[in-house]
Amino acid sequence: MSKKTNKKVAIIIGSASDLNIAEKSIEVLAGLGLDFEINIISAHRTPESAREFAINARKNNFGVIIAIAGKAAHLAGVLAAHTRVPVIGVPVKSSDLGGMDALLSTVQMPSGVPVACVAIDGGANAAWLAARILALSDSELADKLESEAFAMAENIEAKNHELREKYHK
Repeated sequence: MSKKTNKKVAIIIGSASDLNIAEKSIEVLAGLGLDFEINIISAHRTPESAREFAINARKNNFGVIIAIAGKAAHLAGVLAAHTRVPVIGVPVKSSDLGGMDALLSTVQMPSGVPVACVAIDGGANAAWLAARILALSDSELADKLESEAFAMAENIEAKNHELREKYHK
């Protein structure tokens, strides 16, 4: 395992309306000190840009791609079809179907074109998963993720203690 990754995370949103979900990813990645870039690329409106980005992802030093899109949500699949860099899909609740359309479009990929998928509007978990992928070859990041997990556990323990103090007299 190398000491420090130099890989970046790409955050691709299908439209500007997906930015609020991307900001959840950005918060996690920035908190972990990971380099990232964000772009608006539509699978349907700018398909050549999506193809070009994906083809060059590895050459441009991306280790993971987070694709955030709603409705038909073909963005993650289009990117995954043109790269071997891991792609994490984030379906967005953006229609009357409550995000189920985006979820199904993201998870129903054909064999050989995998896309990992997190929860509807799960921008934060997409970033956590991206960090775990990068941590496979970065011992410093792996240690940082262990510390974060420990801090989360301590926070739950503290909240449990407060709850028990309040209601278990």
